[in-house]
Amino acid sequence: MKKIKVLHIIKSLGRGGAEMLLPETLKEHTKDQFEFHYIYFLPWKNQMVEAIEMAGGKVSCFSAKNNLQLLMQYSKIIKYCKKNQIQLIHAHLPWAGFVSRLIHFKTGIPVIYTEHNLQERYHFITKFINKWSFNFQTIAIGVSEDVTQSILKNIHPTIPCKTLLNGVNIESFQRNNLEQRNAFRKQFGIPEDAVLVGAVAVFRFQKRLDKWLEIMSEAIANNPNIYGIIVGAGILEPEIFAKHKELNLEGKVFFTGLQTNVKPYYEAMDVFMMSSSFEGLPVSLLEAMSMGCAIVSTNAGGIKEVIQNKENGIMVDVDDWGKMSSSLLALAENPSQLAYFQSEARKRVATNFSIKAMVTQLESLYISYRL
Repeated sequence: MKKIKVLHIIKSLGRGGAEMLLPETLKEHTKDQFEFHYIYFLPWKNQMVEAIEMAGGKVSCFSAKNNLQLLMQYSKIIKYCKKNQIQLIHAHLPWAGFVSRLIHFKTGIPVIYTEHNLQERYHFITKFINKWSFNFQTIAIGVSEDVTQSILKNIHPTIPCKTLLNGVNIESFQRNNLEQRNAFRKQFGIPEDAVLVGAVAVFRFQKRLDKWLEIMSEAIANNPNIYGIIVGAGILEPEIFAKHKELNLEGKVFFTGLQTNVKPYYEAMDVFMMSSSFEGLPVSLLEAMSMGCAIVSTNAGGIKEVIQNKENGIMVDVDDWGKMSSSLLALAENPSQLAYFQSEARKRVATNFSIKAMVTQLESLYISYRL
């Protein structure tokens, strides 16, 4: 049987939520039925390339310094599609979506577009182009019901639009290495009995890491056995580092920089905290829950479709920062409650957000919409 050839198009292969899903889904795909190709455009954001290639994907970078240059790569992509007999394009996020729609218009190759964010949060130019071009593709997917409803409300598409929830590899992301946990804590001088609160995030405004640090500062002032760690990097690093210094959090909250393999950091965390002002459905949240981290989070976007408040995590309204600090203190001072939320977080993801279920739905779409 000839394999169905699918081309993923995405702006970068750095360590973002959408990008991280690509190697994880590839590991689960039926390799004797599908062949997967990947095109990205920002050569300096390539952290996921090795993982994709190791999982059997074929990766190409069509270098582009800006969004206009990205769009101008369409002719090269068309040649690539013809040479490799691509039967379906799966695009992720707006600018990859725009160039894919142009290719669809010129070649008729079906395009599945996955939207990872709310339309309201995009720059007005991005929103305009997205709305104007949205129906020049085959089907759209929202990573949460919140994202899908945002598409329906703002774009009013005439093409099919459905929700396909993000997933996580629950076999890979599980806590099983106490020695690694303790070695990590020793590296940073964090006591073994400390309550370690973590975040894995790109340093951009929506994550509100400035507020994350303020929440930690208040919690640490009331319980010095609370420590913090932030895994990631981004354009707001100078502001975040300055805030860290202003709050005198040296020796209490640590930065690891950008990491391709984040599992050892989840292994060391007791609590995973998200202070986001908006989200689609964050992959890092699912990973942390699968690793058995207790969750304290805002109810931004698709987060409220994952967390059932006070059942398998603690949620507060966006901008209600004060309650997040008190929630951390309550968990730090009640080990049995902390253990309960850690266990329930793992159960919630294992039951409802496995990567296998996500891939099964994707493959069904690929079979339905290929050339």
